[in-house]
Amino acid sequence: MKFATVLTALAFASNVATTSAFAPASNSLQTRSASSHFLAKASARSARNTLSMVTEGNGGGVVVTGSAGGVGFAYAGEFMDRGYDVVICDVKDCTTAAKVLASRHPNGRVFFTKCDVSDAKSVQALGKFAQSKLGKVGYWINNAGINGGRRALMDVPLGMVEAVVKVNLLGVLLGTKVAMEIMASQEGFEGEIFNTVGSGVKGGGTPGYACYGATKRGLPQLTATLVKELDEGVQGYDKTETVGKIKVHSLSPGMVFTQLLLDDSTPELRKFPFGVLAAQPEEVAAVLVPKILSSKSNGSSVEFLTTDRILTKFFERFILQKKSEYIDDDGSVIKVPGAQYNEDGVRSLY
Repeated sequence: MKFATVLTALAFASNVATTSAFAPASNSLQTRSASSHFLAKASARSARNTLSMVTEGNGGGVVVTGSAGGVGFAYAGEFMDRGYDVVICDVKDCTTAAKVLASRHPNGRVFFTKCDVSDAKSVQALGKFAQSKLGKVGYWINNAGINGGRRALMDVPLGMVEAVVKVNLLGVLLGTKVAMEIMASQEGFEGEIFNTVGSGVKGGGTPGYACYGATKRGLPQLTATLVKELDEGVQGYDKTETVGKIKVHSLSPGMVFTQLLLDDSTPELRKFPFGVLAAQPEEVAAVLVPKILSSKSNGSSVEFLTTDRILTKFFERFILQKKSEYIDDDGSVIKVPGAQYNEDGVRSLY
């Protein structure tokens, strides 16, 4: 029985490694992880961090879209701990999020603005705001995303189909375009863009998330195209030489316990795969930000759910019979005393 489980796990891992995510950012916020152990560990790490200047990566500032909460909010904190100044933005007001980030992560500064990533003028305004506050932009994280709810495509209103495509695909195109224009003008400086992929990116079916999966499927193609354009140019046209260097990458946060993941979820989904593979926003950001800052080649893929991590999680759960610290045997979210949760079991980050 256990051998069969391991074989199933191996097959599952080959499908989800680097791609299994319903997970850009959610719009909920508060403390560090969903276990007291992780809270204490994160608090100690923050207390030890006394960086007063950027010591990792390219330098410059950081832009993170969809960062009023969820993993985008957590990314911002990790960058600030390393001395980076960060611009956060969302369709909702980021005032409180910015205040919390500033108080928890004093090594970097945070600036905030509203931005609808599906609107060209709004994204252009974000770019100008970022330049005015940050000077040079070293990293632009296209993190904003929505899934439109878990239901069959036939049951999804046309307006929601349009919204998902505009935020997840058009939003990334607009953000990438604006970021590239900024980075191209930064003489002697290298800027990097990270586009968030998710479930469906490899082309496998995503029942209940047809719109979401379709938008994520297109992002690796976009990244591959831009890498070719930046490195080789476009056949038949003179290659544009820029004073600033640009790199474009894929970013895969995996399954993150946010509104995006838990909305419309069932006990069965929460038990597996969420209870086995999903992680808290702070955990994901703590792993991914160092990887972002150390990425070298153009077109790299930065991922949380690596094959090794997936197989380790499966081994712990199905062989060692280790229980999830986030989901109980009935498929309900385990709530940490003192933390705040909404009706879907999403923990507030502030």
